[in-house]
Amino acid sequence: MNIIFEYHNVSASARLEEFAGKHINKLADKYDFIVRADVFFKTENTSDEDRGKICKIRLSAPGPRLFANASHDSFEASVKESVGDLERQLRKRKEKFRSR
Repeated sequence: MNIIFEYHNVSASARLEEFAGKHINKLADKYDFIVRADVFFKTENTSDEDRGKICKIRLSAPGPRLFANASHDSFEASVKESVGDLERQLRKRKEKFRSR
């Protein structure tokens, strides 16, 4: 599986890529039909201290693409929430495959 990282108003970080890659690869190990992941990191000016570091993840798999995004005070928290949302979507998709 390919993982492609894009940064908007954020400097590239090998540590952040490793963190996100580890979590996404866990999904790919569990759901082998995932083909590719696009990960977007972005900062947003906001008055809320608990938000502003955005992570968006788009997964390519059979059927429509899966997408999740989150905004927290750290990119790590945003990655974890996005991956959790994708896990729920993947579980539903896998159930649809089984019922056919």
